[in-house]
Amino acid sequence: MGRRCRSLGLNRRGSGRACVRHLLLDLDAPLMSFGGDMVDAYGVVRDFPAKSMVAGLLANALGWERHDADAHARLQERLVMGSARAGEGRRVRDFQTAQLGGGDRGWTTRGRVEGRTGGAATYLSPHIRYRDADADARVLVALHLEHGGEELTLDTLADALDRPERPLFLGRKPFLPSRPVRLGFVDSGTIREALIAGLALLTDMPDDDGPVRAQWPRAEGLAGNAREEELTDERHWPAGVHAGLRRVAEGDITRPGAAA
Repeated sequence: MGRRCRSLGLNRRGSGRACVRHLLLDLDAPLMSFGGDMVDAYGVVRDFPAKSMVAGLLANALGWERHDADAHARLQERLVMGSARAGEGRRVRDFQTAQLGGGDRGWTTRGRVEGRTGGAATYLSPHIRYRDADADARVLVALHLEHGGEELTLDTLADALDRPERPLFLGRKPFLPSRPVRLGFVDSGTIREALIAGLALLTDMPDDDGPVRAQWPRAEGLAGNAREEELTDERHWPAGVHAGLRRVAEGDITRPGAAA
């Protein structure tokens, strides 16, 4: 059995659970988008990244293709994660009228070009959308993988984030990160504790002792002002749709060193 995480030294005792190694992601960009449910032409966003988005971000770094559905599904199944809004930023909305063409090309894997598919009728009309995004936000993600012993490990993911097979983006392809996505590793008993420890590593944040909104697995319990939320943010990769139900807790956490 692993060693116990009895105290983080963060104004409170730890959970007492076995220590687990967590990978921390630092999502920082001029614009980022955590897509929610699409309503007609309105692309609303969530406050925290979906489980499918984080799985997709990691898969993109690994260079997986869309048809690698089983690999995507297994990564998403093993993924245990939470996130915290270290910098709130502000919500903005775009009105988009993009005229797409069959000859459009995109940037993807090194040395390869991505094209478009679809018949001629696909491109007859402009692509009209209202899209929300977060400007100047910063979001911390803590994650670990269940079912150890498989070929894909946290170290594999960390190495892929350091040298991704494709350019990484945060929600949409134009939303490029401002800094390396991998922040580092921490050992903790829960995702919530990993997020608190991770906030201490964001040394270039403005001084702010206020609470930080966070989301963590409901199985870890509710704390403080936390409430339970039910999400449909896991993707059924073979079918290309979102399904299932994931229960999370959403509430405030305190930055290390802040007054209790």
